[in-house]
This record gives sequence, C-alpha cells and structure tokens, in this order.
Amino acid sequence: MKNDNYYAVIMAGGVGSRFWPVSTPDHPKQFHDMLGTGKSLLQQTFHRLQSLIPEENILISTNKRYKSLVKNQLPNTGNLQLVLEPTMRNTAPAILYTALKIYQKNPDALILIAPSDHWIDKEEQFLKDLEKTFQACAQQDILMTLGIEPSYPNTGYGYIQYSNSENSIKKVVRFTEKPTIENARKFISSGNFLWNAGIFVWSAKSIIKAFQTHLPEMFSLFNKGKSIWNTDFEDDFIRDIYPKAENISIDFGILEKAKNVKVLPVAIGWNDLGTWGALYQKLNKDPHQNAVVNADSFFTDASGNMIRTEKDKKVIIKGLKNFIVVENDGILVILPKKDEQIIKELSKLI
Repeated sequence: MKNDNYYAVIMAGGVGSRFWPVSTPDHPKQFHDMLGTGKSLLQQTFHRLQSLIPEENILISTNKRYKSLVKNQLPNTGNLQLVLEPTMRNTAPAILYTALKIYQKNPDALILIAPSDHWIDKEEQFLKDLEKTFQACAQQDILMTLGIEPSYPNTGYGYIQYSNSENSIKKVVRFTEKPTIENARKFISSGNFLWNAGIFVWSAKSIIKAFQTHLPEMFSLFNKGKSIWNTDFEDDFIRDIYPKAENISIDFGILEKAKNVKVLPVAIGWNDLGTWGALYQKLNKDPHQNAVVNADSFFTDASGNMIRTEKDKKVIIKGLKNFIVVENDGILVILPKKDEQIIKELSKLI
C-alpha cells in the first residue's frame, strides 16, 4: 500500500542542449523517447515512481513554456501538480517552492527530488532504496541523497565523499564538482566517494528549516505567499516574486553548507543520459557495436556508431567508426563520438 506522506518532485525544466538537434529549447530531451522505448524520459520517470508514491502526490517542476508538453504526456496530472517556473532560476528556488506547496497540504510530507531524464536499470532495488531513505527522513532531521557506486573515474559527474561506518546510511563529508581525471582516479581508489546523481530525499519540515538557515532571504521571499499556496492566487504571486529569487542550485545553496546531510550508497544501474555517448552505453548494439534508435539502418565496414533519426528513416553507413549520426527536423549532425562535448557549440552554427 502506498504511503500518503510520500511525495515526489520531478525536475523537468532543463533544456538538454548536449542532445541537439533532437533536444531543443522548445522540445527538450525529457519530453523525447530517447531510447526508442515508446515512452519519453519524463513518462518513464513518472511511471517508475508510481509504484511507491501516490500518483496525485507526484509534482512536475518545469518552466511554464513546457506546460502543454507535460499535459500532453501526462494527461491525468492535475494543475496543482504542475509547478511552473516563470523564469529559470536553477534548482534551489524550484525546490523551495515545491516544499512550501507540499507542506501546506501535508506537514508530515516526505519528499523525493528526482531528475526527469535519468535512466535506472534496477527499478525494484531503486524503490527499496527510496523506502529506506523515506523512513530515515521520517525519523531524523536530515537531508539525504542517493550516491551512485562509481564504476570508473568519470570527470563529468560531481562526487560525494562520505565517512566510513557500519551503518548503510553514511554521513557526507563534502561534495566535489567535476574533478580532473587524476582526482577522479584518487576518489575511486579511496573507496569512500560516490557519484552525485542529484536524487534527494527529505521531510518538508527539514528542507524548509534548511532554507530558513542557509538561504533566509529566499525563504522570506517565498514565505510571503504562505496563505495562497495551492489556490487560484498562487500563479500571480509566483509570477511576481520568482524573478527576484537568487539563481542558485540546491547543492551550492543548501547541501554544501548543511551539517545534517547523509548519503545512501546505491547500485541501481543508473545513467544520467547526459550526452549521446552516455545514451549509446544504454542502448542495445549489433555485433559491430552500432547502436540505433528509430532508423532502419544498413552498415558496411562500420562499427561503434550511435545512430538516431526520425522514425523508420533508411540510413546506409559505410566506413564510419565511432561516430554520432543524428537527424531531427531537417538537421543532420555527423561527428566523432570523441567530440560530442562540442554539440552545444555546433548548435549555434544554425
């Protein structure tokens, strides 16, 4: 039986510029079926959480320009489940906004913050881990994160260092942003560093208290609306005050300052699907390690390629090795996988 005190906020406001030309400001990657499963990443995230959290307790935090995309993909979602940002202000204001809304409805609420565009292979284990963090946050005034057991020294992720103990839930020592390859190797060999997946759990009470302590100006700004949360007046209030909020992430604004941050190390088959290369890792491959989404592909002397086109487009590839070939809405991009980080720059050429 689902627990009525369990809530989730799916963070779905990003632009996903590293997946251009498929992901665009008008239609970001979380609203696309990136893996060819028949469901968008947002739909997959929502359905995954439904197994543990009541559907009506799952909120979608996104920019107001994406309201119609959310409603089209999650038609049963009520208007009060949509947390619409009038302007982009990073994650801290969005999380405070949702926490105050949820607390007004249920002061005993326990809240999961989940990215909308990540992939999790071991969903049953993920839900068990979530249950453990919910229970811990119900009993203690703590802020929790799920830390991914690292499999190699990735320089594209943030890291979480924790104190070794016999408890499964560890005390966080510090957060480190994307490290150099030398430091990443040291982190892996030390055995007490985890990848930061941006998946958080806390009680509504604890996160609001943390904002009062560490971002008091932001708390005061939003708390002026305590009488209008979940009413028809909420939209007008947010439109007026949201642009005044500091542009800051929850990591910098709260988690790197708070002393009550804990982490649960997990092995859930996680992938942030942050680049075409990351997407390639999660896709099925042919015997020559070519991965294909949507296209009807024919390969000759070609290996290690990532191909994605519009549905059923016929693609013939000869002599390419380790390339990305992506086509969407009249734009075709072909580049070596090793150069995938310049996708953002390439998008500015059009």
